[in-house]
Parts: sequence; structure tokens; C-alpha cells
Amino acid sequence: MIELRHLRYAVTVADEGHVTRAAERLGIQQPPLSQQIRVLERAVDAPLFQRLPRGVRLTEPGRVLVERARLVLQDVDAALEATKRAARGEQGRLAVGYTTSAAFHPLVSAVMRGLREAAPGIALSLEEGSTGDLIELLRADRLDAAFVRAPAARPDGLIVEPLHVEEMLVALPDHHPLAAASLRRQRLSLGALANETFVLNRRPSGPGLYDDIIAACRAAGFSPMVGQETPRMVSTLSLVSAGLGISIVPASMAKLETNGIVYRRLDGTTGLTAPLYLARRADEPSPSLSKFLDMVRRQA
Repeated sequence: MIELRHLRYAVTVADEGHVTRAAERLGIQQPPLSQQIRVLERAVDAPLFQRLPRGVRLTEPGRVLVERARLVLQDVDAALEATKRAARGEQGRLAVGYTTSAAFHPLVSAVMRGLREAAPGIALSLEEGSTGDLIELLRADRLDAAFVRAPAARPDGLIVEPLHVEEMLVALPDHHPLAAASLRRQRLSLGALANETFVLNRRPSGPGLYDDIIAACRAAGFSPMVGQETPRMVSTLSLVSAGLGISIVPASMAKLETNGIVYRRLDGTTGLTAPLYLARRADEPSPSLSKFLDMVRRQA
């Protein structure tokens, strides 16, 4: 039976043109190498090398075998290296979800960029959705991890790891009295928004932030009048830009250059923040996911 080692022996002897030098390169003795070459010749029923006074030369059958053997060995080496890369988490598939607001967070972009540079062999697929939708996709094993805002409750079977907390900003139409240039450096009290119409990301899409905004407004002495609810935070900002109301959004959303909007900071009494979490299943992570988690923790 021909084994891979026989092919390696034949290729090495062909490269060296000398059995003794090939044996030294392979780290074996010359007599066993000569014996294994004879085993290979018997297996193919043809002489592979012409013995010369000072070395050996390939016969025509030997040339054909060595050419094919090189291809086989290259494939085997490539398969072994790919397997090692997969075991190190440098190759494989990874499905990552993110909410609209999380996509603009600098940590998320840094993780994606770092992963692409450190492990270009990972085939990365991305899914945008609401926190609730992403949690369900994780449960259905259609995502490996997801950057989410605070879920209404910690879901069973998932690990939800806190990563970062950012402030919330008030998004105002640029023609709004509170958006006047003379006021923009001043912090805004939540009570100043008591008579405003709010545009909010609807609760099923982001229950944590929605509930926090409603609770903070009530703590400030009023129940907010919600005129519009949107499925995505980008849609929320579009309606604010159109003058249909104001909103309170994570600070990273201000990086989205939306014409017609002015952002103002809230004073420190509101307690409103926008936490960012990484959610994943509680089972043992794959090597690719472990590589991703290491990257997240380095950036956080």
C-alpha cells in the first residue's frame, strides 16, 4: 500500500538527485530510504529512478509520479494548514448581528476592522435587526453573536455581556427653538421637553431604551407624548429631520450625518444612558467565535 510518506520520499530523492542527501534531509538513514523507494517501485510496477555512479535520475514513469505526488502533497499540506487555522479561529464562518444604533458605535467598527485584519480567513456575515429580533436569531442558532442594546429581560440560555455605556442625546429639528446656536453648548434638562412630541424607536424593537426614556420622563414630572414610533433608529432620525418631533438617541447616532438635526446633551440628572451589550449562546464557543470574543474584549 502506498502511503503519503512514500510520495514524500520520492519527491525528496528527485529534488536532491541523490539518495544519501535525500536521507539526510528527511532525517532517516540511507538504507531504509532506498528500501522504501523499492517498495514504491514495486507498487507501481515500474522503475522510478535510474541509478547513476553519482546519484539518481528520474525515469519517465518516475517523472509522472513525482509531478502528481507534488500536487497530492501540496493539497495535503494545504488541508492541514487550513485545519490548523480553523482550530486557531482564523478560518471558518461567523454570523454577527447588530442593532442600527450599535452599528455606529466605535467599538463595533473597531472589532469588525480588527477581526478582518487578524483573521481574513473568517467568512463574516452581518445581520441588522432590532434587539428582540437578534435575540431570537441567536436562539434559533442563526447568529453566533449580536451587539444589542439592553433587552427587557435577560433571556434564558444566552450570555449577555456588558461592553460599554454611552450618553443619550436629544435630537432636535434644526429649526426648533431649543436648537438655537446660542443654546447648543448648554446642557438641556429633560423637563424642558415636557410639551414636545416624541419620535421613538418602537418598543418591540428596543424595549430597554424605550422603557428607560419613558421612565426618565416620568421621573422628570411628565409623561411624554409619543407622536410616532419607528422600526429603526435611522427612521427615527429621518422623522426628526422632517420636523415631526424630537427624540432621545445614543450619542453614537450623531455620527450619522443627517441634515436638519441638531443634537444637544442632557444634564446629569436624567440618569439616561445607552448601554451596549454582546449577546451569545451559553454553549461552548467555536474557535472562530472565540477569536471574535477575544477581539471584542481587547477593544472594550
